[in-house]
Amino acid sequence: MPFIAQFPIRNVADIRRLEDTPLAQALTLRSTYEIFQSSAQAFGDKTALTFLRTANPDEEPVRWSYAELLAGIHQTANLLHRIGVQSGDAIGVLLPGCLEYHLALWGGEAAGIVQPLNPLLSEEKLVSLLNAGKAKVLFAWGSDDDAGIWSKALRIRTQVPTLTHVLRVAPLNETPPQSLPTGVLDFDAERRAERSDRLLSDRAIAPNDIAAYFHTGGTTGAPKLARHSHGAQVFTAWVCVQLQGTRADDVVINGYPLFHVAGVLPGSLTSFAAGSEVVMPTTALFRNREVIANYWRLVERYRATAVSAVPTVLAALANVPVGDADISTLRYCRTGAAPLSPDLATRFEAQFGIHVHESLGMTEMAGISTITPPGVNAPVGCVGFRLPHTQMRVVALDDSGNPTDRDMPIGEQGMVIFKSPNLFSGFVDPNDNQHAFTADGWLATGDLGWLDDHERLNLSGRSKDLIIRSGHNIDPKVIEDAMASHPAVQHCAAVGEPDAYAGELPVVFVTLKPGAQANEAELLAYVCERVDEPPARPRSVTVLPTMPMTLVGKIFKPELRQLAAQTKQGSPGSHPKT
Repeated sequence: MPFIAQFPIRNVADIRRLEDTPLAQALTLRSTYEIFQSSAQAFGDKTALTFLRTANPDEEPVRWSYAELLAGIHQTANLLHRIGVQSGDAIGVLLPGCLEYHLALWGGEAAGIVQPLNPLLSEEKLVSLLNAGKAKVLFAWGSDDDAGIWSKALRIRTQVPTLTHVLRVAPLNETPPQSLPTGVLDFDAERRAERSDRLLSDRAIAPNDIAAYFHTGGTTGAPKLARHSHGAQVFTAWVCVQLQGTRADDVVINGYPLFHVAGVLPGSLTSFAAGSEVVMPTTALFRNREVIANYWRLVERYRATAVSAVPTVLAALANVPVGDADISTLRYCRTGAAPLSPDLATRFEAQFGIHVHESLGMTEMAGISTITPPGVNAPVGCVGFRLPHTQMRVVALDDSGNPTDRDMPIGEQGMVIFKSPNLFSGFVDPNDNQHAFTADGWLATGDLGWLDDHERLNLSGRSKDLIIRSGHNIDPKVIEDAMASHPAVQHCAAVGEPDAYAGELPVVFVTLKPGAQANEAELLAYVCERVDEPPARPRSVTVLPTMPMTLVGKIFKPELRQLAAQTKQGSPGSHPKT
């Protein structure tokens, strides 16, 4: 059976009511493959995926039914099986937004372990990620029209010894090339030659089988691959259906990138599990400015029922008038991945009559950790209730900033920790697990927050130093290492400057070596040239006479964050778009 919301969730008592039914009884599907089997049986010819060639609402889209989607998943998994993929093999995916992405994702999980990749990463990082996952096959977009993917793929394949095949995904309406390099296959032609009615491998997928490797963040230093089990991903889909009230008649315009857990699991798998329709707005998704400009007309055209986007996209949509578009079908708006400003939340609701509901999601919990359901109009910063059958605590920190076993009272800040059925299976590299869990197995999130009287989680900051720009997790060390290589720089530190559009923008503070000279413009140009990922390039460099330090000689970043916030308040003009 497809997933069906049992009843509206309005308070923590409703969460406990869901828990009255044992999870093993409430959730019987064992794998993401079984989700698609169930939905195809229940919904058949109903539209599962709608792909928009352009952002023009009047242009006819490409549609796949649930039956067609399952057939494509079978063909893809059977192709992967034919070329040697087994259950423990990784399958890299280097694609823009396209229908075939969903074949690579779910066919890949039916055959082996799918590894979605951010096409905007540098080749060096892509090679590092593929080598870390020991990828055997790579899906690659057969064009350079989006992030130069095809040229990257051809260069990358020579640097990943475990790769045996590249599956070239052709853009729509392309004239196929006359020949392909050795080891490169035409994905569409090859998969259409496969059986579409079943898995030829006869694989029995267990809930604890690894389904995917997701890299944590796109602009961090060394790659960290988080392992998701099938059971974790299935639980995420089930719990999102329950708390969000997702229905078969829902339509969601999913503009999240599909290398990110938000786009794959809460954004897609949830809808497929309930029989909803997912609209993919062009290959560039929400990076396409025309999609943003036409968004409200697209809502009217496809009768969308939910708005789902990071705060930066909501800020962009707030600049687009509704005009005469009928958006009365919308019943829910959800956001996450970055801080939501109170000004944006108020403006969005005033303009469109839609309250913005925040959630907390993280790669380490298969995309979702807490949810604010429809009908629960919480204040900004409140990310909602714990998930049913999960445990959430807010605990005190020790002197080193690590979580203790002492729970904080209601209203008092501490670190948020979780145990949950959708907890990830650890990182591929065991060394990366060292600080991910407490000694007794709780996920140490690094997020700071507090519980209110309704047992809802409210976020107040992070114990980690990550800078979150438009949902991108930026490791300040990447910036600091680049800045520290300048011959005039003595000390440097990167922090996040508050920004109403992006949540945070990276900025750098430096002190100079005695007798050295360098102006701020020169230093900014220097560091931006050496930070290869655009979101991590700092907005500004400020030269200080002295760097704030702790008594033990560490740079005191809280003072720098305060200084960045004061500088922002005193600086006129607009911010750069991300």
